[in-house]
Amino acid sequence: MNQKHVVILGDAMLDVVVRALEPVHLTSDTSSKVLLSRGGSAANIGVEVALNHHVAFVGVVGDDSAGEVFTRDLRDADVTPLVHVLPGSTGVVVAFVNDKGQRAMLTDRGVNPRLTSEVVRSGLQSHFDHLHVSGYTVLDQRTRKLATEALWIAHEHGASTSVDVCSVGPLRQVGAKKFLKAIGPVSMLFANQEEAKELSGESDVRNALKFLQERSKEVVITLGKGGAIASCEGEVVRKPSRNVEVVDTTGAGDAATGVYLSRRLSGRSCNQSLELAMSRAAQVVRRMGSRP
Repeated sequence: MNQKHVVILGDAMLDVVVRALEPVHLTSDTSSKVLLSRGGSAANIGVEVALNHHVAFVGVVGDDSAGEVFTRDLRDADVTPLVHVLPGSTGVVVAFVNDKGQRAMLTDRGVNPRLTSEVVRSGLQSHFDHLHVSGYTVLDQRTRKLATEALWIAHEHGASTSVDVCSVGPLRQVGAKKFLKAIGPVSMLFANQEEAKELSGESDVRNALKFLQERSKEVVITLGKGGAIASCEGEVVRKPSRNVEVVDTTGAGDAATGVYLSRRLSGRSCNQSLELAMSRAAQVVRRMGSRP
């Protein structure tokens, strides 16, 4: 297998996933199922890629138990944690999941916005073949320039690059023009259909795909129950989602992105990579949390 050296830049987070088992009692207790685990979109993608490649995660954690959990979990998944410990709290996401598996997220990014150029450059000192940047790093004005800097360094080193948009709410606040300017031309761009439409200003996902094709060599748009569509190597490929019971959609997009990226870096075709990505996403949605 042709193993690549991949660097992942993004937020270090702890996930708290909550699913109420009965109607919520606003002023009292509600019986629920709660799952606590290492989270973070970038880390989720890195763990998937590490199944086939050498992966290092670059970011910052707080000097707390959450940071220790995050770092230990990456090591257990064969991801090298190039993380700097800062005074303060590691980021936390609380995800509320409804009976259809859809979720709303409350986010405290903790020390993540205090990422520095020194941390980024330190993580990119050694040889790497590919850099993946989390959209959350681009969406926050405090770290946006660092995302741009990291992508510029990757281009200077001749490495391929990818960006996952990550969240439509912050994207609407930042604006598509500012986001696209910050990332510049990238090798691969990942988005869900809401994000793709917001970035392009198009209401139709195929028109959104055409718009984004002009800014990235390869574009993957996930479509929820509709599966995913990708543009690469001069062709458009679409794959349906698997017909499975959906318990929780948390992390499904990350899993799909990670598998697709991993397989493409291994030389698999777009068609094969997207097929495997949909299979992996189906495994994730069948249980709570971001892991299959």
